[in-house]
Amino acid sequence: MQLPEITLPKVELPFDIPVLLHAPVDHFAIALPVMILLLELLNLFLKKRAISGLSFFLIFLTVGVTVAAYFTGLVDGKEAYPALSEAAKETLSEHKILGTYLMLGTGVLLFFKLLSMLANKGIMKALYLLLLIVYVVGIFEQGKEGGELVYTHGANVEQVKVFDDKIFDLEEALEEATEKTDAVTQESAPAAPEPTPAPAAEIPAPTEAVTEPVEVVPAQTMPESKPVETTVESVNETVESLKTEVEEEAIKVQRMPEEMVQPEIATH
Repeated sequence: MQLPEITLPKVELPFDIPVLLHAPVDHFAIALPVMILLLELLNLFLKKRAISGLSFFLIFLTVGVTVAAYFTGLVDGKEAYPALSEAAKETLSEHKILGTYLMLGTGVLLFFKLLSMLANKGIMKALYLLLLIVYVVGIFEQGKEGGELVYTHGANVEQVKVFDDKIFDLEEALEEATEKTDAVTQESAPAAPEPTPAPAAEIPAPTEAVTEPVEVVPAQTMPESKPVETTVESVNETVESLKTEVEEEAIKVQRMPEEMVQPEIATH
């Protein structure tokens, strides 16, 4: 359940708060209320004024720590916000609202603690102790949300920020390259020719019906064309036969000097 948002007046501090100071302050903002609750539960049995006085001092200290946690959280949240996802931004908003309630709640705790010490009545002490338990539950929830922001969403984690910056630069470079590619494609694309109106088809005038008999000529049958494979085979056979004839002629030419008849020599 999300609490209604509380808008506090903006306070200008006379000094700058360093970034990443929120986490160290939060440790004290969580530890102090738990310590106060343990002291109050112990004092229910011991009933020591010294323990009650120590508890009051620690609550007063908690007020200052929670104020410091609030302002350091504003600085760290503003630093982490641009790099967060939508879910992380929503978690950060809830974290801020709960932190505002807890900061104001410390003042309420201090007031009721003072009343319980002055009135010294059981009902006032019981009311103060109930408020303290609710406050501790709230501070645990606040710590859980802060842990999710850091460990789940990477808020103010230096390495995550570096990767986010690199991804952002790459996305910008990709957009520029895509725009340049689209521009080049549009320039190189040929312009579509304007459609020319087709000439109107002339409709032949109707002719009178011919009453003379028309001689029917039988259709001539075209000679069947030989398949391409058969033609290729016949050409190959012709080439082979020609080669054979050439080889035979060459052999004959080589044998001609041997077969020539020697002239007869006249004898006396």
